[in-house]
Amino acid sequence: QVQLSESGGGVVQTGGSLRISCAASGRTFSSYTVGWFRQAPGKERESVAVVSWNGELTWYSDSVRGRFTISRDNAKNTVALQMNSLESEDTAVYYCAAGLGAGMNYSPRYWGQGTQVTVSS
Repeated sequence: QVQLSESGGGVVQTGGSLRISCAASGRTFSSYTVGWFRQAPGKERESVAVVSWNGELTWYSDSVRGRFTISRDNAKNTVALQMNSLESEDTAVYYCAAGLGAGMNYSPRYWGQGTQVTVSS
């Protein structure tokens, strides 16, 4: 069993940066692929960034590639998402999720409660 908790969300101006984190409990966290998803009002949840169990492989959606960076520290059971050059379209609730598989289509099994990111102009 893995429990996830996101933090670091907030309000940032267009063009600014924000770093959100996902803290996990559970001894098996380091064996899971972890991804960040987001859901904006009226839109479906979408995957934006995924990192492999050992942190060596990362995948990004076209909408964030080059602006967002996902990383993990298995010693601390954390996964972070560094978001730069933020745009109003990045406004959403961001969720982290741990699961099996690899790539953008991995299978999430455990979810956090989400953290709100609002980009204001």
